[in-house]
Amino acid sequence: MLLETIIITLYTVAIFLIFMYALAQLNLLFNYLSSKKKKDNSPTFNFDNQEEIPLVTIQLPVFNEIYVMERLLDNISKLKYPRNKLEIQVLDDSTDESVESTAKHIEKLQKEGLDIKHIRREDRSGFKAGALKEGLKQTKGEFIAIFDADFLPDENWLYNTVPYFKNPEVGVVQTRWGHINRNYSLLTKIQAFALDAHFTLEQVGRSSKGHFINFNGTAGIWRKTCIIDAGNWEGDTLTEDLDLSYRAQLKNWKFKYLEDVETPAELPVVISAARSQQFRWNKGGAENFRKMCKRVVGSNAINTKTKIHGILHLLNSTMFLNVFIVAILSIPMLYIKNEYAHLRFYFYFMSFFVISTLIFFVCYWFMYKSIYGNGINKFLEYTKMFFTFFSIAMGFSLHNSIAVLEGHIGKRSEFVRTPKFNISSLKDSWKGNKYLKKKPSVHVIIEGLLVLYFGFGLYSAFTVGDQGGDFGLFPFHLMLFIGFGYVFTNSLTSKM
Repeated sequence: MLLETIIITLYTVAIFLIFMYALAQLNLLFNYLSSKKKKDNSPTFNFDNQEEIPLVTIQLPVFNEIYVMERLLDNISKLKYPRNKLEIQVLDDSTDESVESTAKHIEKLQKEGLDIKHIRREDRSGFKAGALKEGLKQTKGEFIAIFDADFLPDENWLYNTVPYFKNPEVGVVQTRWGHINRNYSLLTKIQAFALDAHFTLEQVGRSSKGHFINFNGTAGIWRKTCIIDAGNWEGDTLTEDLDLSYRAQLKNWKFKYLEDVETPAELPVVISAARSQQFRWNKGGAENFRKMCKRVVGSNAINTKTKIHGILHLLNSTMFLNVFIVAILSIPMLYIKNEYAHLRFYFYFMSFFVISTLIFFVCYWFMYKSIYGNGINKFLEYTKMFFTFFSIAMGFSLHNSIAVLEGHIGKRSEFVRTPKFNISSLKDSWKGNKYLKKKPSVHVIIEGLLVLYFGFGLYSAFTVGDQGGDFGLFPFHLMLFIGFGYVFTNSLTSKM
């Protein structure tokens, strides 16, 4: 009975933590809805007065981005802002032939009167954080806008963001990510779905009540003095953006989030690229929990509710680990349920926690309808997308759980960039991209075995017990079977 007790305990704890996370999401939904009733009265610069227009530096941290560099530079060069108040830094750590083509394009833009510099380092120490820190030493601007290579800000982006720094307490202005290739494939659709939930429900829900939010690494702008005051960029985690965000807010800097300002970007179209991005984000989140947890809890400058939301925010990625634990133990739990009749009440009680899924369903619906619109057809589309998203998200749970565990135990790893493809329509192809990994991860083999494992779970529903089976967990196991099957098969085919 000892093994059964351990399984039941771990399963219960994981289910409870997921439920607590769902309640936090529900609270963010209430915050989100209440924020819609408020009018934004933030002070802003008057750009009709030339003297109020501040000097801005744009930083473009890039590494081997041959497919998107020309697009990036052309897009940035079209931003509307007084040329005498704008500086652009291309922080180029590249090691391939893109260095030469980038240099030529920069030289062309310089001749057109743009203040743009090509900054190279001898080594990649600190990776993206190191590049940003090095560039900061040479900046002329009072405010620092940052764009990754796959982002395409609107020409009025600076006019829509910089004015909010009129408030001297504002250290960061962050915009919402858009997706130029949202409908390219099922993979891009589910990535867009997840990111949209973050940028609507979570960012608005937290910021509207003064809770900590994060600069998202790109498509935002910093006050230079805020970066310096917070301790500058540090490369000891894989998510340097989250790290600096928390250090700045612990110093009482305010973050302004603009849901209505969309900054389009390209989503990864190959699952190997999505996997590397997911791994970096989830491991970095766990690393930042280790780094920032005590500082958040011990801070006298923030209230208890903000501390709770901050800790849950830093533990976001750990939810994948809880989901994976529940998934793995759900099949043994099916047999325990039917073996020990005296535990039936426990299982009836645990079924209550299905409400977690219902909470997520309700929360994400408000996000979905704010982007796609309302109505019965949209609701049916949403229902299909929700369960597809949840299935595939669970299919990533092994991969992301490994990332989370590595982050919590302090295992170090290099910053692995997400390959860019310059994909915006169905006509574009990713085949032949030189930056793609050719060998599948060993994790993929385990994911294939998990497909068989949850296939066994589906079979067990028909055979367990003496009452003609038990189908209570059948939908859950079906979603896991589909999710791991999708991730496994696509991880293999993306290498071809």
